[in-house]
Amino acid sequence: MRNLRLIIVLAVVYVDMLGIGLVYPILPRLLETAVHGDLSAASYLFGILGAIYAVAQFAFAPLFGALSDRYGRRPLILASLAGSALSYLLMAATHDLWVLAFARLLAGVMGGSFATAAAYLADITPPEKRAQSFGLIGAMFGLGFITGPLLGGVLGGIDLRLPFAAAGLLCAANFLFGLFALPESLAPENRRAFILHNANPFGALREIGRHNSIFALLTIFVLATFANRASEVIWVLYTAQRFGWGTWEAGVSMAVMGLVFVAGQGWFTRVLIPRIGERRAILLGLAVSVVVSVAYGAVDEGWQMYLVMPFAIMGWTVAQPAVQGLMSQAVPAGEQGLLQGAVASMTNLTSIAGPLVWTGIFGYWVSARAPFPLPGAAFYVSAVIFLLALTLALRWDRRAAAQPSVA
Repeated sequence: MRNLRLIIVLAVVYVDMLGIGLVYPILPRLLETAVHGDLSAASYLFGILGAIYAVAQFAFAPLFGALSDRYGRRPLILASLAGSALSYLLMAATHDLWVLAFARLLAGVMGGSFATAAAYLADITPPEKRAQSFGLIGAMFGLGFITGPLLGGVLGGIDLRLPFAAAGLLCAANFLFGLFALPESLAPENRRAFILHNANPFGALREIGRHNSIFALLTIFVLATFANRASEVIWVLYTAQRFGWGTWEAGVSMAVMGLVFVAGQGWFTRVLIPRIGERRAILLGLAVSVVVSVAYGAVDEGWQMYLVMPFAIMGWTVAQPAVQGLMSQAVPAGEQGLLQGAVASMTNLTSIAGPLVWTGIFGYWVSARAPFPLPGAAFYVSAVIFLLALTLALRWDRRAAAQPSVA
C-alpha cells in the first residue's frame, strides 16, 4: 500500500514539473509576439512574470503547508492541480498581458503543491527512509525538467500556445487521477489547528539567525544561488539572440542541462564529496562556476554551448549539496526542519530577484541604449558574483580549518 501511494504522489510531482518544463522554453517567445518582436521588452516582461511567480510561491508555500497540517494533504494537492490546470489553460487562450500576468500569479500560488507532496511523503515513510523518498522527489524534478522542455520544443514548433494547452490538460488529468487514486496520508489525530503565525515565510529566517555558525555558509549559498539563476532565466532569450535558436533547439539544450543536473546531484556528488569532503567540494564547485559562466558569455557558436555544459556537473551542482550538508551539521537535530525552511525561503527570494535582475541586464545590453552590444553581460556579472561567493568561501575555509568540528 505504501509503495502504491509513493508511486502516485511521485507521479503527481512529475506531471507538475513536466507542465512547468513544457512552457518554460516557450513563454519568452510568446511574450515576444505580444510586444511585436521587441526582444528587449520581452526580456523585461519575462523577468516580471518570473518574479510574480516566485513571489506567489514564496508567500503561499508555507500557507499550503500549514493548511495541509489542519485539513490533510489530499485536498491541498488536488486544489493545487486544479488551479495549475486553470492557469495553463488561461495562458493558452489569452492574448491579454494582464490575463497572462494573472495566470502566472495563479500558477505560482498553486506551486505550493510541491511542499505538500513532500509532507505527504513524510507521512507515509518511516523516518529512516525519508532521505531516499525526498531524493526521489528530486529525481522527479530532474526527469520532468528533461522531458518537459523537449516536448515543449516540439509542440511549440507547431504552435506557441500548444505547450500551454498541453500543460493544462496534463494537470487536469493529474487532478482526476489524484481524485480517484490518491488517499489521504495525514491521520485525523495528527492534525493540528491552523495558526497564521506558522504560515509566515519569515519566521524560519528569524529563528535560524540565532545560529551564528552558519551565517557565512548561508551567505555563500544565497550569493551562489542568485548567480546560478542567470543561466536559468536568460537561457532561451540569450540563445535566440546570439545563435538564432528556435523552440526546438532551446528545448533540447535545456533537456541536456537537466541531464547534467540529474547526473551531478544524483551520482557525481555521491562519488566526489566522500572523497574530497564538503569544504573542498564547495571551493571546487564555486571556482568551476566562475569559469562556466564566463564561457557561456564568451562562446561564438551555439554548438560550443554543449562543450561547456558538461563542466557544470562540477560547478554549483556539486557545491550546493555540500553547503547544505555543512549547514545541516551546524544545527541540532530538532531544528533541521527550521533550517530547511530558512534555506527554502532564501531560495525563493533569489527566484524573486533573479528574473528581474538578470533579464534587466540582458535586456539593456541588447538594446539600442547600450554603448555596445554585449549579449553575454548577464553571464559575466554572474561570474563576478560566483567569484565573490568563492572569496567568502576561501575566508570561511581558513577559519574552518582551525575548527575541524565545523566541517
